[in-house]
Amino acid sequence: MLAQAELLAFIPTVDADRARRFYVDSLGLAFVTDDPFAITVRSGQTDIRIVRIGAFNPSPHTILGWEVKDIEATVRQFTLAGITFERYPFLEQDANGIWSDSERLAKVAWFKDPDGNVLSLSQHVEQ
Repeated sequence: MLAQAELLAFIPTVDADRARRFYVDSLGLAFVTDDPFAITVRSGQTDIRIVRIGAFNPSPHTILGWEVKDIEATVRQFTLAGITFERYPFLEQDANGIWSDSERLAKVAWFKDPDGNVLSLSQHVEQ
């Protein structure tokens, strides 16, 4: 039933103005609208509602991620824009914070938004 429906994503924020600057200015997502409940941005065909809430504890796990064609170039671009990539002691990551699986078919880099939500960039090699 939902396989043909458009996906709508939600991200919580306690500071909507700061979140809007991050998602629009730093990540380059398209601004759609701002209403009393949320700011909506667009990534590809997916709308993301950045929902205004009073307080929350961010999940320690990835809540949203993007598949990119060239993770190394994207990480360099975001690093130059001031985004810091997460380092996890239980993973082997390269100097830029990119983890690769043992067969180098998947690469992932994690970063946080201003509210502490964990986001990711991924690149998967097709076989």
